[in-house]
Amino acid sequence: MDLQSLGWNDFFAAQLLAQELTVCTVGRVAAEYKHMYRVYAESGEYLASVTGKLRYLADSREDFPAVGDWVLFSAAGNGQAVIQGILPRQSKFSRKVAGKVNEEQIVAANIDTIFLVNALNQDFNLRRMERYLTLAWDSGASPVIVLNKTDLCPDVVGKVREVETIAFGVPVHPVSCVSGYGLADLSQYMSRGKTIALLGSSGAGKSTLVNRCLGTDSQKTGAIRQDDGEGRHTTTHRELILLPAGGILLDTPGMRELQLWGSEDGLTDTFDDIYALAAQCRFSDCRHTNEPGCAVIAALAGGALSQARYDSFHKLQRELAYLSRKENKQEYLAEKNRWKKIHKGIRQLSKN
Repeated sequence: MDLQSLGWNDFFAAQLLAQELTVCTVGRVAAEYKHMYRVYAESGEYLASVTGKLRYLADSREDFPAVGDWVLFSAAGNGQAVIQGILPRQSKFSRKVAGKVNEEQIVAANIDTIFLVNALNQDFNLRRMERYLTLAWDSGASPVIVLNKTDLCPDVVGKVREVETIAFGVPVHPVSCVSGYGLADLSQYMSRGKTIALLGSSGAGKSTLVNRCLGTDSQKTGAIRQDDGEGRHTTTHRELILLPAGGILLDTPGMRELQLWGSEDGLTDTFDDIYALAAQCRFSDCRHTNEPGCAVIAALAGGALSQARYDSFHKLQRELAYLSRKENKQEYLAEKNRWKKIHKGIRQLSKN
């Protein structure tokens, strides 16, 4: 392995020059386990843990290594290593962690292209694609929609047209891992040093797609349920996979819950048609509900904008607004707690 084949580029080289840890080795996180990481480097493969200092200084999960990260580490012998630092990320696909905790989970870091894999069976869902696209645009990587299992769909052309109505400017590739249809078109994204993350629901066929790209059956695959078309988790953890012909695939477990995380930038790119209409509204602060002169409501009434897409836009917009309010509240409480500690220290000093 050499750094370029692992995805090293000028961006990371510039970040490395700014680091003070000159005695460390550069490597890339290939997989994450419980408190341990598999790291690929030019000198080999290592099982690594983070230093106590890095763990102590971490304020959230974002401060720990994620799959795809470039890290600075020192070898400890017998294939063991200690991660001393993380280089700044060029891109990252994040979601909110499951449950009520308002915290970020980095699904994939330093990716060039995101394959949003969707199955052309009963599980086909445009609204879910809009959610994935919103997070993909916000990640800094380029989204590509892969419509898998064309062998199960009687109207592939119709499905592609449906997707194109909600994915403006995004390449859409219908493929079949059974017949091999369309797979050759995906090779354009798999050049040396480029990282592609595969994201999608359970049963979309991500692991089967990885196997076709590798030409082996290294990834475990599973059958989908016939009654609803949903699949079971076969990939259990995120993992970097080096392709024989060049390029890196980042396989991920299927996601049944995908909560938004990030700014409104991704929403702007996903719903470019609605934002273009909003620019024509009479009032600049129009909320597109019942205001006079609203171009969005006019398009909805005239049939130029579907009710389902309008509802999806408002739903995702509300989620981001709620997330922002919650995040600001947490920042306020953390800052308040910090100043309480400072004032407590001052009072103790004055008593002494």
